[in-house]
Amino acid sequence: MNIILVPGFWLDASSWSAVTPPLEAAGHRVRPLTLPGLESVDTDRSAIGLRDHIDAVVAEIDASEEPVVLVGHSGGGAIIYGAIDARPDRVVRGVYVDSGPLADGASINDELPASNGEVPLPDWSVFEEADLIDLDDELREQFRARAIPQPQGVAADKQQLSHDDRRLSVPATVIACEFSSEMLRGLMEQGHPYVAELTRLSDVEFVDLPTGHWPQFTKPAELGAVLLAAVDRS
Repeated sequence: MNIILVPGFWLDASSWSAVTPPLEAAGHRVRPLTLPGLESVDTDRSAIGLRDHIDAVVAEIDASEEPVVLVGHSGGGAIIYGAIDARPDRVVRGVYVDSGPLADGASINDELPASNGEVPLPDWSVFEEADLIDLDDELREQFRARAIPQPQGVAADKQQLSHDDRRLSVPATVIACEFSSEMLRGLMEQGHPYVAELTRLSDVEFVDLPTGHWPQFTKPAELGAVLLAAVDRS
C-alpha cells in the first residue's frame, strides 16, 4: 500500500520519523510530506493557502500507480479531506490523527496569532491542558526547536469542497487522542459543528489512543501500530 503522511501545523516530513518503522517493515511504501512553505524557517510562505497544501497532496496521489491511504494529523485532517474530495476514487482510506474532515466553508483555525503572513508556534500557555498530555519538557523543547511557522492562509482559508459526494463513501479512521471516541460520538449525537462533516461519512471507525495532541512525539510506537492496523483493514 502507498501511504501518504500529512503533518499538522508547524511540522515537516521528519515529524513522522518515529512512526514509520512498523509501516515500512510491513512492506508499505510510506511518503511523509513537507508541505509548501514548511521547507525552512526562512521560506517565504506569505502567499501560500489551504488550496496549495491540498494540491500538493493531490499531486502525490496522482504520482502513485496504485490507490493510497491518506493520513492527516491535526490541521492535516482538513488537507487530506480536501484531497479525498478531489480524488475520491484513488483513496481507499482517510486516517485522521486527533483530527477530522473539515466541512465546506469552514477554516482550520483562523484565531491563531499571526504576523507577516505566518503563524509561529505559540507559547504553550495558548494550548489546552488536554493538548499537552505526555508532552514533557524535553519533548516540548524538541518540538519548539524543529517548529516552522505555518502559512497564515492555510489556517484561515475556507475549505472549498466540490459537489461530488463520493468523498463521503471513502472509509475513515479517527484516531482519538485528547478527545476519546466516546466523547466524539457524543458530540456527533449533539450535532456539534466540530464534527459536522464527520457525521456525513458513511464508514467511520474510531480507535482510542489516549495522549495529547501530538502522538507522533508522545506515543510514536503505539501510533505506528494503530496506523498499520488501519492500513491493513483498507
